[in-house]
Amino acid sequence: MAHSPVTAAPERSRTLLTRARILEAARQELGRDPDASLGDIAEAAGVVRRTVYGHFNGRAALVEGLVEDAAQALRQALAAPRVPTADAVTELARFVLAVWPVGDRYRIFLRLAPRDLGAERVAEVLAPARDMAEAIIGRGQRQGLFQAGVPSAVLTRALEGHLLGLLDCVNGGAWSDDGTGTAIAALIAMGVDAGHAATCVRGLVRPEDDGA
Repeated sequence: MAHSPVTAAPERSRTLLTRARILEAARQELGRDPDASLGDIAEAAGVVRRTVYGHFNGRAALVEGLVEDAAQALRQALAAPRVPTADAVTELARFVLAVWPVGDRYRIFLRLAPRDLGAERVAEVLAPARDMAEAIIGRGQRQGLFQAGVPSAVLTRALEGHLLGLLDCVNGGAWSDDGTGTAIAALIAMGVDAGHAATCVRGLVRPEDDGA
């Protein structure tokens, strides 16, 4: 006998909540130990291994679930409404402040990528961020705000490496940041004066201070 819509809705909700709990446990356990087993993840999620396999048919599928979560979070961060500005310095600061929390939350992939993700999948996930960053950097170069001796595509990859390097430092305990220091450092790396970079970023993080 088919379930009624009234019955099916709570069941689907419970299924989605269980899946989310498993993914969160996987993010935390694999972050602590990239070799964590599905049994370790099941225990952390408060479910049995059979439940994990009911949602993911193995480690690869579970990691892909995490990748999809990360990709969706990145897309949402990039799609967040922003106040239009002709100033590429401000736009790049906003960009870094938007993507840093996503990178920080999913920095586990710095450890998993070499063996669990292929370069093509990584590129697919990062493509929206790369495209937006290159557009901002190219505009900044044309405005004379960023260093112009390197093509925008190359400078974009340098920025990406800069951010990934800082995330790796978070993994190692050498860096801890809410995004403010990272955004300032990114602007300086693009050729922005240190004082202007700090003023710009802090104005975005604590705009209420402007009226103090």
